[in-house]
Amino acid sequence: MLNVADILETIGMIREENLDIRTITMGISLLDCVSDDAGRLCDKVYDKITRKAEHLVETGIAIEREYGIPIVNKRVSVTPVSLIGGAISPEGYLKLAHTLQRAASTLGINFIGGYSALVHKGMTPGERNLISVIPEALAETQNVCSSVNVATTKAGINMDAIRLMGSTIKRAAYLTRDNDSIGCAKLVVFANVPEDNPFMAGAFHGVGEPDTVINVGVSGPGVVSAAIRRAGDVDLSGLADVIKKTAFKITRVGQLVASEAARRLDVPFGIIDLSLAPTPAIGDSVARILEEMGLECCGAHGTTAALAMLNDAVKKGGVMASSHVGGLSGAFIPVSEDEGMIAAVERGALSLEKLEAMTAVCSVGLDMIAIPGDVSEEIICGIIADEISIGVANTKTTAVRVIPAYGKKEGDAVSFGGLLGTAPVMSVRPYSPAKFISRGGRVPAPIHSLKN
Repeated sequence: MLNVADILETIGMIREENLDIRTITMGISLLDCVSDDAGRLCDKVYDKITRKAEHLVETGIAIEREYGIPIVNKRVSVTPVSLIGGAISPEGYLKLAHTLQRAASTLGINFIGGYSALVHKGMTPGERNLISVIPEALAETQNVCSSVNVATTKAGINMDAIRLMGSTIKRAAYLTRDNDSIGCAKLVVFANVPEDNPFMAGAFHGVGEPDTVINVGVSGPGVVSAAIRRAGDVDLSGLADVIKKTAFKITRVGQLVASEAARRLDVPFGIIDLSLAPTPAIGDSVARILEEMGLECCGAHGTTAALAMLNDAVKKGGVMASSHVGGLSGAFIPVSEDEGMIAAVERGALSLEKLEAMTAVCSVGLDMIAIPGDVSEEIICGIIADEISIGVANTKTTAVRVIPAYGKKEGDAVSFGGLLGTAPVMSVRPYSPAKFISRGGRVPAPIHSLKN
């Protein structure tokens, strides 16, 4: 039963510590929209998305007003379009991207995810057609997000797909060069991608999901920072307990919103993603949590250990607060979206290599990282391959969202506004992995994948 103290504490979290529901995401299956005619396919896709999500935004706004809980984004994720487009032409896939944008504009949502392909073991001609127009699709739309899964622990790593994504990212950067290469901020390369993730740019509606579903992502780095600050000089066991209890409270707020949204929309409740997703706002930073735990600066020796502890405690606390936890769940470290991360990079404490080490113990991967625009495709492929290997070897999701900012060099900055924030352009090792990447083929699955 709620008491006055609980209510007042929640109000304080919202007003003073940046607690919010980061997203309500409606997943919509498009498997029943399949057609070998691109025009017919697009018509069916638009009709289903706009019919199913017709009341998503107004419902989110109503819940926000009634409960006083900020809901930052209302989003839609759909079946990976490569699964419904089949072997339609590249032009057909580009038309489908414009259809998704038209649906997003009609609904008034923030993003639509699912312009995606799953190619961890190989590529069909249709998937190649889709990937070939991802740069144009992201340049010509505003709200469409794309993802490509290139590896799983069970299948190994599709290096041919990674090589293709290196050139795709470079072209996306060039085609959106007049806007700080923002196209790359809407494109994620995954290993072990989850099928119920509500967060963009990697959200899509998995094939094992129901026809429609509501997934909610909660966020509260500021709340966790404040709780650690209030706890004072407790030992690490006590600190973990503080984080767990705080994560429990944050997730209960998400559970309330998710259940209410599902009831009002008459859609099944899917999962709560209890990730600590930062924003560029002061006081809403995962990096600042690590510093509250005792680091002089995020990136100092000890950062990976502190992040591992934080991630574990968040999951342990959150999983007790909801019967259905999924997505990514843990702590995100997107550089441009976290003012503490930005400060650490500018201070010289946080490098690409240190971020890579941190991704071995957190929720996702190398996220929203700007690099010089003249970095070669092969080096981008190497960055992707390194990060994807961490995911495959550790049986976890990892991802890469790098932005080779056209015309920018180390020390410059790119600015996207809103939640995407501002990213300092980071240095990249100049040594080429070109011969390794050019070998192509598939890196075999690790031995521990043989669990059947």
